[in-house]
Amino acid sequence: MASPLSAANAYSAISRLTNPAGAATAGQKGDFSALLKEALVAVNEAGKKSDAQTQAVAAGKANIVDVVTAVAETEVAIDAVVAVRDRVIQAYEEIMKMPI
Repeated sequence: MASPLSAANAYSAISRLTNPAGAATAGQKGDFSALLKEALVAVNEAGKKSDAQTQAVAAGKANIVDVVTAVAETEVAIDAVVAVRDRVIQAYEEIMKMPI
């Protein structure tokens, strides 16, 4: 079960992804592919952090709470990516069903 801290961290990560520093503002055109790439890099980094924490706890150099938190953050990030993927596929299927 996710703790309030991991939920707050996940919310913070999502808000950074939806409005990253230097991103398009109200009058500018945004680049969806760059936003998507940044999200995937963030998920990859969360996975690496989780792996590093797991290795550190196996070596006796880290706290198990840190490992659980890192794994939970990675799980939330992966769930978000899967949700976006599912929505993109759903949108594609809807477009393909449109009559020409």
